[in-house]
Amino acid sequence: MEERSRTQHNQYERHEVTILNRQAMQVTGVVNVESFDANEFVLQTAYGLLVIRGENLHIQALNLENGIVSIEGVLYDMGYFEEKASPSQKAKGLFGKLFK
Repeated sequence: MEERSRTQHNQYERHEVTILNRQAMQVTGVVNVESFDANEFVLQTAYGLLVIRGENLHIQALNLENGIVSIEGVLYDMGYFEEKASPSQKAKGLFGKLFK
């Protein structure tokens, strides 16, 4: 697993997240789009899984060759998770703090 992470880091030296007015987001260093719908995107980046939640989310631009994804919609939250984290751990990480 460690070797794979190093390879991904070398392939995408930079990973950036740019948000404009909570309505548009551009992410670089994206390795794969794991899943997406109107309320949630799960992106595999060189630095872990990035989960983005919102409303009316859609892909504005996708270029996996260059590792770039642009998303539009109303952005609510985002968070990073290690690939080995279970789905329940991911959900708890984002919402566990809100509902204590």
